[in-house]
Amino acid sequence: MLRSLLALVVALGIVAPAAAFPDFQKQFIAKYADGTNEAFTADVKDAKCWVCHQGKKKDNRNAYGEALHEYLGKKDRKDIEKIVESLDKVAAQSSNPDDPEAPTFGELIAEGKLPGGSLEEAKQEPTESEE
Repeated sequence: MLRSLLALVVALGIVAPAAAFPDFQKQFIAKYADGTNEAFTADVKDAKCWVCHQGKKKDNRNAYGEALHEYLGKKDRKDIEKIVESLDKVAAQSSNPDDPEAPTFGELIAEGKLPGGSLEEAKQEPTESEE
């Protein structure tokens, strides 16, 4: 019995963080990965949390995730209107403010690219300078 309870606690601890803010992901998919571009839709569904995050710890965000974090926090996880509004605001922002020629996040998405970089890059742990 004790082992079963421990296994359940461990399983919940592993599963819960991955689905912490499912409405963020649902709204991104509804807005950008509607199946029109099948390859991009598949990439977004493969990327899951890595659309905004980098590495194993969910505190690490890529550039797109950092931009969204400026508008959204834990308290907004169920506020669909604010999530959609924030997606629109971030789409208009430069993907690299240090480069005047850099595309906006929305332009990257329109090109069928993940806005925070490739899935391979997102899976890598950030370096000290990125944290």
